[in-house]
Amino acid sequence: MSAEEVRALMSAAGNDRLTWNTPLSEEHAARLVAACAPAPGSRIADLGCGWGELLTRLVEAAPGAAGDGIETDPAAVARGRRLAEERGLAERVRFHETPAAAWAEGGYDLAVSIGSSHAWPGATARESTGNALAALAAAVRPGGRVLFGEGIWQQEPTPAALAGLGAEPGDYGSLLELIRLAESHGLRALQVTVADQREWDLFESEGPIGRGQRWALEHPGHPLHAEVTAEVDARRSGYYGGYRSSFTLAYLVLST
Repeated sequence: MSAEEVRALMSAAGNDRLTWNTPLSEEHAARLVAACAPAPGSRIADLGCGWGELLTRLVEAAPGAAGDGIETDPAAVARGRRLAEERGLAERVRFHETPAAAWAEGGYDLAVSIGSSHAWPGATARESTGNALAALAAAVRPGGRVLFGEGIWQQEPTPAALAGLGAEPGDYGSLLELIRLAESHGLRALQVTVADQREWDLFESEGPIGRGQRWALEHPGHPLHAEVTAEVDARRSGYYGGYRSSFTLAYLVLST
């Protein structure tokens, strides 16, 4: 039971220092929204949306737009609904506790999935990525757009990088391989960007590593102190001694 409690303590949904559960800056997010260019009245779906911060920004950018946030984590859904209510968007941004791969509605103007390809079935991570792209392409109307975020290697991964990420050698490809995979599903790149080092460092520092460390400092006598500290140390080793600088997240704005 303690392992589950440690995960809950370090979860992204409960971390109010994280605006997004992905390495992303405000400036970078604004560029993604601009490239997606949602028109007034657009229908937008975010599959694996977390608490839907990016979905909310996309809906806010287009008068009369409406969004469906698809997410299985109850804590993330609760946070998303609260944020939508606070911004006066509860009627325009709806959350559904449904697996992304099971969402069957279509005809959207824009479909989004950031770091959630694992929600689709596949014998390998690469196969799940292809299935996610196929589902996103099928979810939008002809002429619609897709915003897809996926991990890539910026250089050949070392054993330490693979171990730090908990990945197999073929789980992720290069940026060009990801672009070509999108093209194989009828999706052409309009804008391609990647999370930079500062975005990643801040994400790791504010995310589980930082949240766990802050909690441990505030609760020195807690029964879970040793386990949380061990988890923080393992994540630090995995990132700083493993995949930092070799792995990142690519953001592809795609047209059908």
